[in-house]
Amino acid sequence: MLSIKVLGPGCARCVEVAQLAQKAVYTLSVEARVERVTDMSEIAKFRTLATPGLVVNDKVVCAGRIPTLAEVTTWVANALE
Repeated sequence: MLSIKVLGPGCARCVEVAQLAQKAVYTLSVEARVERVTDMSEIAKFRTLATPGLVVNDKVVCAGRIPTLAEVTTWVANALE
């Protein structure tokens, strides 16, 4: 099962990234756990300089912007390989 984490304080941009992650998982019909990480000490462990951040299987794939659905889908698909 894939692990997807959305890093951020819970702002609207973070919610949007979480929704994109859910859509990508649904589109690919894969099992994944999408988790929102709002604790700043936990976010700091990923060494991201800006939020929102997206982590797929403990690898930061995006930070500081809202990715497109196509990008998120590609990152999730690549993590399955």
